Amino acid sequence: MESVPNSGFPEQKQAAFRNRDNMVNAVSETWRPQLFTTATNRFALAISASRRFFDIQAGSAWRDLSSILPTVEGTILDVGCGAQPFRSLVNPRATYRGIDTAEAKAHFGYEMPDTTYFSGDVWPVADQSVDAVLCTETLEHVLGTRQFLAEAHRCLVPGGMLILTVPFSARWHFIPYDYWRFTPSSLNYLLEMIGFNSVRVYARGDAVTVACYKAMALILRLLMPQNLSRVTELLLRAVGLVFVPLFVLLAIMANLSLHGPGGDDCLGYTVLAVRALEAAS
Repeated sequence: MESVPNSGFPEQKQAAFRNRDNMVNAVSETWRPQLFTTATNRFALAISASRRFFDIQAGSAWRDLSSILPTVEGTILDVGCGAQPFRSLVNPRATYRGIDTAEAKAHFGYEMPDTTYFSGDVWPVADQSVDAVLCTETLEHVLGTRQFLAEAHRCLVPGGMLILTVPFSARWHFIPYDYWRFTPSSLNYLLEMIGFNSVRVYARGDAVTVACYKAMALILRLLMPQNLSRVTELLLRAVGLVFVPLFVLLAIMANLSLHGPGGDDCLGYTVLAVRALEAAS
């Protein structure tokens, strides 16, 4: 009689995993920072600036985009715009358009009155109608990355600019809708294959930035505990207050490290690319 192979994993081979979760089954985060909001007054602007000092991931992206967006004129298309946190950086002479997936509220908690929401892979934007495509911390949430970047190429005028930021040493977030981490090699390959040229990929920070960011994340979980009993949350906050001076020191070190050349262990990448004047064959 022919034996039937055991389709499961032998029990003795699972011993190392007995006390660990199968992350495929995760449906939400155990801890999530507060969602971004649109700053509409001076107080909100001050709060946003303070957050960027301590949220190094967001602050590093803001630092790069603040040197780019004010110089871009024409029509800027912000794809996956969320709460439009970088809109205030846009040149006043430019025209801003924000679009996002129809699942933005259900999956990510964002809903804006002046955003165009769409379903499917095709953006509601005419061919060669925008001068710049802005896409910040969005590509990791897109399963069809080639189609997404091809849409950016389609919508851009020849010579138009793609401005992209992606995370690298960042935690798995907005679970389960966080799919990828990109390297400079993969970004260059994807963009050139689709028809972009002059691809430049800049690291946001280095190993010091990442180490400070991770240590700050541990302290932040003490200061802002979630999904726990009230007594436990109060106890954790009391412990977290002891580490506030260290938290501030780490933030200072992390922000200073952003002034360096960047390294191969970084928080993320800022990518600039240009649509070729002629379509790639």
